[in-house]
Amino acid sequence: MTTKNKAIVALVCGILGLVGGWIPVVQYITGILSIVAIVFGALALKDKPEGSEKSMAVAGLVLGIVACAITLLAILCAICAVAAIGGLAAQYGVQVS
Repeated sequence: MTTKNKAIVALVCGILGLVGGWIPVVQYITGILSIVAIVFGALALKDKPEGSEKSMAVAGLVLGIVACAITLLAILCAICAVAAIGGLAAQYGVQVS
């Protein structure tokens, strides 16, 4: 795989990871895409790219890191929401099964 292809894969996966990180169910799948963007961005930068290849690799790497952070934050919010609902249900004596 050429450096240009790695940079394009990193950029596309980073964009998809960033956009999908805001969608509740899709965020679990796009979390994997953000990790792929980080890996391919790092691999493309390792190959000493020039010009637009370097720009795409850096953009894909940055987007992958941001998308990974957003996905982790969204998952943490979902866990906290479930815990809060369980706490409220227990407080009012409602059985949650």
